[in-house]
Amino acid sequence: MPLLAATYFMVSGGPYGLEDIIGDAGYGRALLILLLLPFVWSLPTSLMLGELSAAIPVEGGFYAWVRRAIGPFWGFQEAWLSLASSIFDMAIYPTTFVLYLGHLAPALTAGHRGLFIKLAVVALATLWNLRGAASVGHGSVWMWVVALSPFLILVGLGGWMGLHAGHAAMGPPARLALGPAILVAMWNYMGFDNASTIANEVHEPQRTYPRAMLLAALMIMLTYLLPIGAVAWAGIAPDRFSTGAWVDAARLLGGPALAVAVVLAGSLDSMGTFNALTLSYTRLPYAMACDGLLPRVFTLRNKRDVPWVALLACSVGWALAFGLTFERLITIDLLLWGLSLVLEFAALVRLRVTEPDLPRPFRIPGPLAVPILLGVGPTALIAFALWTARDERAAGMPAALFAMLIALAGLPVYALLRRRKTA
Repeated sequence: MPLLAATYFMVSGGPYGLEDIIGDAGYGRALLILLLLPFVWSLPTSLMLGELSAAIPVEGGFYAWVRRAIGPFWGFQEAWLSLASSIFDMAIYPTTFVLYLGHLAPALTAGHRGLFIKLAVVALATLWNLRGAASVGHGSVWMWVVALSPFLILVGLGGWMGLHAGHAAMGPPARLALGPAILVAMWNYMGFDNASTIANEVHEPQRTYPRAMLLAALMIMLTYLLPIGAVAWAGIAPDRFSTGAWVDAARLLGGPALAVAVVLAGSLDSMGTFNALTLSYTRLPYAMACDGLLPRVFTLRNKRDVPWVALLACSVGWALAFGLTFERLITIDLLLWGLSLVLEFAALVRLRVTEPDLPRPFRIPGPLAVPILLGVGPTALIAFALWTARDERAAGMPAALFAMLIALAGLPVYALLRRRKTA
């Protein structure tokens, strides 16, 4: 249960972040996207992670898989892409929290107050993670329950209003933008591999990981579909939805009390997601340091077995990305993480060829062609994301080019680190 809750937060955390899909695509298309996308994006990823996590349950997770399958160079690039994407990914959740809070009380987030709130989220997650993986996992369980409870009320009220007074608002919005809607949906379904980095801290990982991955994928899909269906059935116009609009929908359906509950649940959601991802990402510098790719200081652990130097270094890096907008964060994050996902599928196929006798407590059924075909859907979606993001800009250039430059920077960084190691 703690791994399932932590995985849920690493990927989703709740319906927060879906509003732009509704605003860009309308209810009918949003529901269709969120229903079909998991079968070509989340399910293949979950199956791949289930096999690799069960076969190689080691600290560092996907970094260790790629390193073992296709060599230390590509292992480093996997870690580089993941850590680079984390800079943008981890800035999203405090940003989302401030956007939600601004819907309820704009004065609290005005000026520098919003930045201080974001930094408080980082500080709290850092302190919590210093208490260890077990503390984060068990804390995720109760945050999971509390964060979703306002949406259970919202779903009930939306259904009741739809039956008695509403009319389903399934038509398209005034501004139809399917490409951006699909990108946001991909972002809301990504991150299943993050749970793999803490394998040494999970009880019976060979048995636990495959179940947690598949259950999390199903629960996340239901968490998305039910609230959207409820507000559509209640007749709330899709044009009213943008980031943070769940607060407005809660106020319309349940009054100020439900709106406040959604904001408070949003704070827990942002905290839970940031907290769980902190647990995951900070194990990467530790694993790289153990392999000699980073200074040995990153291997230092406290009495609760937490790599505290890696934790502090990552927290500082994440705080530096707070100046970017929500949309740019999603685009860059998705492109960098997507490239790392392609390497993970390559590792799955390569290990099937080079280590056919590797014990696999969970194995994707079928011959080698099956894992190859599973990687086609996610790879095609990443290519689609690159094409869709061609007009987004960051740092004075197209966001896709900015992301690719960050990815390519891993090549000279690896050469420098290898030279340092052999010096």
